[in-house]
Amino acid sequence: MTRPDGFFDFFAFRARTFIVNNRVFIVKNRRIAVTLLHLSVAAGANYLAFLLRFDLRIPPDYLGQFFLYLPCLLAVRLAFSLKAGLYKDLWRYFGVNDLKKLARHVTFGSVLFAFSVRYLLGGSGYPLSIYVLDCVLLIMLEGGVRLAIRSFKETVRQEKGGRRVIIIGAGDAGEMIVRDMKNNPKYAYEPVGFIDDDSYKKGLMIHGVPIFGGMAELPNILRRHKPDEILIAMPGAGHKAINGIYDLCKSCHLPIKTLPGLGDILDGKVSVSQIKALQLEDLLQREPVRTGRESVKGFIRGKTVLVTGAGGSIGQELCRQIMEYRPSRLVLFDRYENGLFEIDGELQKKAVKKNGGPAPKLVSVVGDMRDEATLEHLFSMNAPQIVFHAAAHKHVPLMEHNPLEAVRNNIFGTGNLITVASLHHVENFVMISTDKAVNPTSIMGATKRVAEFLAMRMNSSARTRYTTVRFGNVLGSNGSVVPIFREQLKRGGPLTITHPEVKRFFMLTEEAVHLVLVAASAGKGGEIFVLEMGEQIKVLDLALNMIKLSGFVPYDDIKIEFTGLRPGEKLYEELFDETELAVPSPFEKLRTAVPGKVPSREELDWHLSALKCHLSRKDAGGAVAELRKIVPNFAGQEIIGTFEDMS
Repeated sequence: MTRPDGFFDFFAFRARTFIVNNRVFIVKNRRIAVTLLHLSVAAGANYLAFLLRFDLRIPPDYLGQFFLYLPCLLAVRLAFSLKAGLYKDLWRYFGVNDLKKLARHVTFGSVLFAFSVRYLLGGSGYPLSIYVLDCVLLIMLEGGVRLAIRSFKETVRQEKGGRRVIIIGAGDAGEMIVRDMKNNPKYAYEPVGFIDDDSYKKGLMIHGVPIFGGMAELPNILRRHKPDEILIAMPGAGHKAINGIYDLCKSCHLPIKTLPGLGDILDGKVSVSQIKALQLEDLLQREPVRTGRESVKGFIRGKTVLVTGAGGSIGQELCRQIMEYRPSRLVLFDRYENGLFEIDGELQKKAVKKNGGPAPKLVSVVGDMRDEATLEHLFSMNAPQIVFHAAAHKHVPLMEHNPLEAVRNNIFGTGNLITVASLHHVENFVMISTDKAVNPTSIMGATKRVAEFLAMRMNSSARTRYTTVRFGNVLGSNGSVVPIFREQLKRGGPLTITHPEVKRFFMLTEEAVHLVLVAASAGKGGEIFVLEMGEQIKVLDLALNMIKLSGFVPYDDIKIEFTGLRPGEKLYEELFDETELAVPSPFEKLRTAVPGKVPSREELDWHLSALKCHLSRKDAGGAVAELRKIVPNFAGQEIIGTFEDMS
């Protein structure tokens, strides 16, 4: 037999009502109990004041005065206790501010009691010293009880255990972190001690946590105290300081964590919830580029800007930074909806009025740049003044097996975009290129080199200014080595590297995109700007650092395997072609590549016609052979078999 739905609803309601009422009952009773305890302590403090005043032997007359004026004292104490809300405080979190509040209201109560006794009740014989002793004793007793309860709670929590952490930096951030760890039982951290190079602080304590000494003593301190983690509590530290600390800590094989930078701590306060693992990006962070911001602002503000490949890693960061410069409209274009949906949602939340100015209008369009009709409609409807072209097939091994798709997208898709931009009189067209286009050994690199040629040749015959910006690997971008290593670490390894000597240029996404915007604002048309990437880094070194940052021992806890160079892959990258001349630019971390020889417009048209024929016949070998004619220094391997050959 089935019961009606209301049967269970009735009992569920009664159960909830019982829980709510029971909680209210407990809260109310706690307040009554705390208030009664406060009054009892107040009476006890007053009696103890009389005992101290008369050397533990209270004369009968003065004992009578104690009982006579005790109701008045308790009434005053009750009034100030209720006014201060002392019954509401959770004693396990009692701190300095609570002690100040307690002392303030006890003192005011003593003053009012003294005034009432002497001038309202006629108690001129009441000893003056009792007022002072009573006030001091009550503050000591009330505060002592609360501190004892807090101390007991913290002791119990420490006995339960947590992750033992050594904190580097005994400054304001370190103090706030330790206070947060001690005040919140939900955080499973036990601060062991501080490390700080300030010799004055050595031997002192913060919230009961000792300051052991400077960084030079770190190895001995770690051996002696055996922490589970290291926390760098120095939000204002620069990248050089962070790298120096990491160099000292990396041999200890412990997880190293840090706090966000000062720019990310909006209220100036730090908490345990903000602790994050030290990332490879933190070690590779360079001094921020400060030049060119005004030129970028003048270049973008109030304009209609189109970003192709807006759902990719570079495209998304381009959109974020462009939004900060207040365009009138930002058009996001991509063939893959997932990434586009993600960045559209993020930017919609940020599209609010700032400084009284209108919010940029956001337009997100799903489409393929290989379709000329789609591009024509896109440009007709939005009339972009600036185009950032970040759409491309970029994965080297994948394009080695799909050369026709690489040609179709990276060359003909880009060609369509370049042509439509010219027909619609776009002011500036900025193409994102890659170091793999330099002396290319891969299909992807060769197609991007042809795309550079297309932009340079169109610049000479159009009103639109075509600028190319070339850079290397961006940390954390889709398909880059760092996210792959992170996934492999989650699985317990091994980390796979193609070759022990392989090197790459690496840059953080934010820095690369800012330099792209600076280059775009500086472009007069026809240039190839090359971002200053610093020194090439061994991928093996990246892997070793990531393993150590995770608290593991390379080769023991996490293995490293070498799989061999993949098709089209180089041992090291280059930023300038063998036929190019590197010329300094007026902007920090930007240089200009002056090409020696670029195919003429007629040559390019002839080769593109031949490539179209190979595409129509699905002739991958013929297409690659044609690429070699356009890019004579293309040193890729011969195409033996591709996915496209099987179709």
